[in-house]
Amino acid sequence: MGTAGIAVTGTAERMQEQPAAEALIKSTEGENVGRLRVEALNSTTSKVTVSVSNIPAGYHGFHIHTKGVCDPRSTDPSTGSPFFSAGGHFDLGSGSHPDHTGDLPALLVSADGTGVASAATDRFRVKQLFDRDGSAVIIHAGPDNQAHIPDRYRQADGKTGPDADTLKTGDSGGRIACGVLQQR
Repeated sequence: MGTAGIAVTGTAERMQEQPAAEALIKSTEGENVGRLRVEALNSTTSKVTVSVSNIPAGYHGFHIHTKGVCDPRSTDPSTGSPFFSAGGHFDLGSGSHPDHTGDLPALLVSADGTGVASAATDRFRVKQLFDRDGSAVIIHAGPDNQAHIPDRYRQADGKTGPDADTLKTGDSGGRIACGVLQQR
């Protein structure tokens, strides 16, 4: 057995030692609507996989949020959106949307209410999701515009480009489902 075999085995063993995260995603009514898994692909990249059912058809904003609490009775005082308990978008830095650490590609749900997506990200490692207050995954009601508002759209104050709400959330609307990430 050559050193290449040893290196591969060592890498596989290290990968098995790294934690994974899973979340059971529930609607505001408490119905199980999906599952999320986050696992290490290598030392710098995480793989995020989601599978959903009974979600309205179309594109949905899909993000990791800062707190591992999914209380549908906790509503945003300014919008009335549920799952306010999950906090804002997970961010290890001080960026704005779509550069938050927890900003993920859009989730496309087909006409039958099912969707599956997978993405690789180097924005976070699994272990970073388990800080003092944990993390949650949120599925939003509408599509995420990734804070892309062309300059031709003028805001009321005469400025061009994305406004504060777009930079905060990507205008993806209310929260329709939430899942607390658990270490596996």
